[in-house]
Amino acid sequence: MSNKIANTEFEVIQGDITLLETDAIVNPANTFLLHTGGLAAAIVKRGGMIIQQESKKIGNVQTGSAVITTGGNMKTKHVIHAVGPRYKDGKSGEPEKLASAVSNALKVAEVKKLKSIAIPAISSGIFGYPIEESSKIIVDTTIEHFNAKKKAKEETTIEKVVFCLLDKNTTEIFKKELDRNFKKK
Repeated sequence: MSNKIANTEFEVIQGDITLLETDAIVNPANTFLLHTGGLAAAIVKRGGMIIQQESKKIGNVQTGSAVITTGGNMKTKHVIHAVGPRYKDGKSGEPEKLASAVSNALKVAEVKKLKSIAIPAISSGIFGYPIEESSKIIVDTTIEHFNAKKKAKEETTIEKVVFCLLDKNTTEIFKKELDRNFKKK
């Protein structure tokens, strides 16, 4: 079974997102764009302080939004900082805010005419979003974005979406979500 919608291919891998050569990687950022913990800190460590400096120039951003900086010293050209929600109880707008962060990250990539993007488990680390719920929202939102483009006969520059996860359990959960989406057809 092909995990493809029009010209866009989807893949789930386990690994270090900071080592990927995609045009962009998504950083699960906080609203202050202070990259001091979790994956955000790892991105600055690998890519250099230029990422934090560019983020500081951008300033604060709202939960659910996404902004872009260079990739610094990493192989990736850009970092898209997507601000996901902190998990409270799942009834405080978290699903909508997480979906918005994913959708806006994809829109930023398309505006910049990027061809490939790597997406981690946004909000699932230090922001505490349960992985079973967040994976469904992240994958569903991504697939819905490209299905809507296809239905509207709109072009996208994105040819490859990689869901890149750090551990085996999270990787398996994302694989199940991606498989579920492609079995819907």
